[in-house]
Amino acid sequence: MNLKKVKIGSKCRVVELKGGTMFNKKAESLGIRVGSIIEKKTAQLMNGPITVQIGSTNIALGIGMAEKIIVDIN
Repeated sequence: MNLKKVKIGSKCRVVELKGGTMFNKKAESLGIRVGSIIEKKTAQLMNGPITVQIGSTNIALGIGMAEKIIVDIN
């Protein structure tokens, strides 16, 4: 399941990043790595940004990036 489809308030573990080299570098710089625990905080209507919490940091991700982050719900 990708991060876009996760319900708000759910915690999940990253199992795969389905992007190229630049996407993987960007995700890693934000703290999104395989094995990371992410909590989806908010999602906007009409394909707006998704806010997630990684550790104590909140990050806004675009829909395209969220669709490339494959997760497993805990």
